[in-house]
Amino acid sequence: MPRVTIQPVSADDAEELIMANLASIALHEPWVSPCRDHASFMAYLARCDGEKTVGLIARERESGRIVGVINISEIVRGLFLNAYLGYYGMAGMNGRGLMAEAVALAVTYAFHTLGLHRVEANIQPDNKASRALAERLGFRKEGYSPRYLKIAGEWRDHERWAILAEEWDAAKGEVSR
Repeated sequence: MPRVTIQPVSADDAEELIMANLASIALHEPWVSPCRDHASFMAYLARCDGEKTVGLIARERESGRIVGVINISEIVRGLFLNAYLGYYGMAGMNGRGLMAEAVALAVTYAFHTLGLHRVEANIQPDNKASRALAERLGFRKEGYSPRYLKIAGEWRDHERWAILAEEWDAAKGEVSR
């Protein structure tokens, strides 16, 4: 049984997520700038419409504490069936493999529930923990994008990591659609 659960973000998560993000600033910077107040949480929640963006809150099954956040964004349907994957963990919950479990559940959700064919994670080269997690889950490095995303006011280089539904299913021993 997984040690974590994932659920779509809801208004009920606001206070706890904001507090967890504030307590995790040292872990998050300079990699991500998540919501740290009510206004930025509400903007995040509004973006998570379930169609173009799915925001998932990962919680430890035993304690119910937030382990991290996984976002499946820029979902494209039609012939592409692709999305971007972003994730970050919380201080005090890291180092136990909980985010690896949570991201694995989210990738399975992307392929099996959302029906996507490809998921891409763009990771800053110096973010060793995120790169290791993607590699551990079977993502392959596809390339390097200089000045790819503007984070905290700075354009940052990223590596592109991706996995296809059939690769994911083969690694997990499941049957592809």
